[in-house]
Amino acid sequence: MCPDREPDPLSALFASPPDLPVLAALPELRAALAQSTRPVILTAPPGTGKTTLVPVAVHDHLRAQRSHQAGGSQAGRSETGHSKAGRPLAGQDHGAPTPGRVVVTQPRRVAARAAARRLASLLGQEVGGTVGYAVRGERRASPATRIEVVTSGLLLRRLQSDPELPGVSAVVLDEVHERSLDSDLLLALLLDARALREDLPLIAMSATVQAERLAGLLGARAIEAPGRLHPVEEIWAPSRTGRLGAHGVPREFLAHVADTALGALESHEGDALVFLPGAREVDEVTRRLRTGVPDGVDVLPLHGRLPAAAQDAALAASAPGRRRIVVATSVAESSLTVPGVRIVVDAMLAREPRLDVARSMSGLVTVGASRASGIQRAGRAGREGPGVAYRCCSPTDWARAPLAPTPEILTADLTRTALELAAWGAPDGDLAWLDEPPAAAMAAARETLGSLGLVDDGALTPLGRAVADIPTDVRPARALLAAVPVLGRHRAAEATALLTTDLRTADADLPALARRLREGGPGSGPWRTEARRLERAAGTRAAKVGPEAGRGLPSRPPAGSPHPPDAQEAIALVVGLAHPQWIAQRRGQAPAPGSPARYLTVAGSGLRLPEGSPLAGEEWLAVAEIDRSPTGGPEGLIRAAAPLDEAMALELAAPWLAQDHRVAWQGQVLRSEQVRVLGAIPLSRAAGSSLEPQEAARAVVERVRDKGLGMLTWSGQASRLRARLGLLHTHLGDPWPAMDEESLLERAQEWLAPAVMTAVGDSSSSLDLGALDMEGALRSLLPWPQAARLEELVPERLEVPSGSLVRVEYGQRPRLEVAVQECFGWQATPRIVQGRVAVQLHLLSPARRPVAVTDDLASFWRQGYPQVRAEMRGRYPKHAWPEDPWQVPPHRGTARRR
Repeated sequence: MCPDREPDPLSALFASPPDLPVLAALPELRAALAQSTRPVILTAPPGTGKTTLVPVAVHDHLRAQRSHQAGGSQAGRSETGHSKAGRPLAGQDHGAPTPGRVVVTQPRRVAARAAARRLASLLGQEVGGTVGYAVRGERRASPATRIEVVTSGLLLRRLQSDPELPGVSAVVLDEVHERSLDSDLLLALLLDARALREDLPLIAMSATVQAERLAGLLGARAIEAPGRLHPVEEIWAPSRTGRLGAHGVPREFLAHVADTALGALESHEGDALVFLPGAREVDEVTRRLRTGVPDGVDVLPLHGRLPAAAQDAALAASAPGRRRIVVATSVAESSLTVPGVRIVVDAMLAREPRLDVARSMSGLVTVGASRASGIQRAGRAGREGPGVAYRCCSPTDWARAPLAPTPEILTADLTRTALELAAWGAPDGDLAWLDEPPAAAMAAARETLGSLGLVDDGALTPLGRAVADIPTDVRPARALLAAVPVLGRHRAAEATALLTTDLRTADADLPALARRLREGGPGSGPWRTEARRLERAAGTRAAKVGPEAGRGLPSRPPAGSPHPPDAQEAIALVVGLAHPQWIAQRRGQAPAPGSPARYLTVAGSGLRLPEGSPLAGEEWLAVAEIDRSPTGGPEGLIRAAAPLDEAMALELAAPWLAQDHRVAWQGQVLRSEQVRVLGAIPLSRAAGSSLEPQEAARAVVERVRDKGLGMLTWSGQASRLRARLGLLHTHLGDPWPAMDEESLLERAQEWLAPAVMTAVGDSSSSLDLGALDMEGALRSLLPWPQAARLEELVPERLEVPSGSLVRVEYGQRPRLEVAVQECFGWQATPRIVQGRVAVQLHLLSPARRPVAVTDDLASFWRQGYPQVRAEMRGRYPKHAWPEDPWQVPPHRGTARRR
């Protein structure tokens, strides 16, 4: 028999649980755990109590199982509770019937804390006893803790530290449907680690998930729990203005959301929950609501940037006699219960990560929310009774919305994922994934790791190992280690904490934010906590990696020297070390008030500062955070930056500093230049030595294709040749080349490029487009042997009856301008192109002015000539104007000369 134990509060709770819908599925869950070691998938609608009771049921099952084993045969165990091999059994505590911990993951810190508090309150305990939690920078747990709620990222760290997860008896993955990057990676690594812990129960829970697909990946058993959602009325509340503009969410739309919330509160009972895409929008709507709500209504924000106390206040029930409007990001979409909510106002917007591999730019983009998210959000209004959901979009917008949100792994920067895979020993990512990481994004991530010195041929370097051990994004962790020798551990950690917390200002001024935080302003608590965490994490790691951590570090004075970097320089240093590719120079002069300040980054991305930012006067910025344009525009919005001088910019981005030979246009002249560049940023220009013919040809072809053939100087001969060839193509077709603009531009590499290379020669440093031999260029398109018939088919000149050779003008149609007297006796109109095209005759007076235009000479002599003779003979008496033009020989000049 097992020794006497104090009553287990979790088992007591499970013996008399709260009345929640998920209870109906728990017997099947216990049976699945007892019958097999296969993972289990539990799907349940929001509000069924799965987050609260499933971990308790799993613990109770494991305790019962352990008690049965302890009371039965002890085969395979020694008296010390070890296996026959002498190794402690994973998840066991030396023979006691109490199992190890059940670890429950949540995608967000606020959800982890809230879930732990909810369960601890049901036990009548404080958090840290039987139920605890651990999130980044904070842990409340003890040796007595049996259920620990953690973030996915934190369990990922523990798994990397020891894949056997000692002391853990089961893992419950909650809110799998949210498909965060950490949760997808964690699931892949847990499946891979099951080779070491086949006995480790793995339970995946979700409100909405493709159970069959996940079950196939996990080889799992699927269980469905019933829901108990009260009816929710849906009301469409579209705005007259769009939900998204070129620069984010318009203020007019946020005003509409606030007005909708106020109207809903007047028309319905209960508290209201308003969903917005990000903290900035939450703060704006909160400000608007606080100026318009009636007495007795509290307006509370809820997002990840708030201190824990403010988050807890938003999740607490309303005080008696008061109502609330909770304005939240998607943090309240699932896994959290906001008590008292009977009204949901949904802006139908979401913020998702996006990676532009080509421009080396990653950031958050505001997009329309999916229908799955909209259903989840609306369900918050029906947890405690009938409710109402206002959607700030039209039915058409809803119909066009995607069915589900895009998994982060398909759109986000995968640098940290690639580092984790290298630390796991699977740099190629050959694991079981819900969605395979995109090949281009993974290739870019591996290239980044290599450029930062974190991996070598797929394996972690000592610096890479140190960065992997710091639980934050790769670039800030790398910057922290590199900055410690210059700034000291404390100052480096404080500056890095500005990057790893969610604290931001509307004007993107990081140094100003740092000053407010040091003075105890809003957010100073989380910032100081994060700085202490990073300082501890840096610890001895920076010393262990030694000089390798300082690769790319500016030659600034070390900490304690007479002239250490000031506070602003320290922030710029850390930001520049974290994102050297985002170091940016202002385009043009400082803008006038009200005009946007635009910048160009080392990587070639265009950025702009928020309107009214005090940083607009700075020539150089170290950029820490970018919001991508929601409309897909070329410019990103700078959300956090610090000014730096040019010297520091050049040192931080030294790998991109180069002397580049380029060609540049000055009007119609192409010149060779030597350009000093910092990546895409030109620093200085000087005249180059000589043009390289192929480079010049490429530049000319690109410019002509961009600007059109009008950029070229066409001589009369070249224009006539083009017209002659065009006439042949029109009437004879191939092989005669087409001469229209589109066709010539398409074949520019064949005819224009050789002409440019010939004109450049071996020593020229410039090329004037006016000097190109355009006639010779076009002749290169002549087909052989047909080219020998060019003069025959479209002659440059035609002989007229007087013996003169008159040039044919080729335009809309070929024409011949000739004096009337030179055509006496000419009976038939001349024809060209194998007789297919009649030449139009422009018959001229002695003053070389047209007196008739015809392509039917016989008809002219009969009908038109008498009138011409009558008008011209008195005006030009010295010239021949016979009654019968057939009897006077054709001639040039006057009758006497004839």
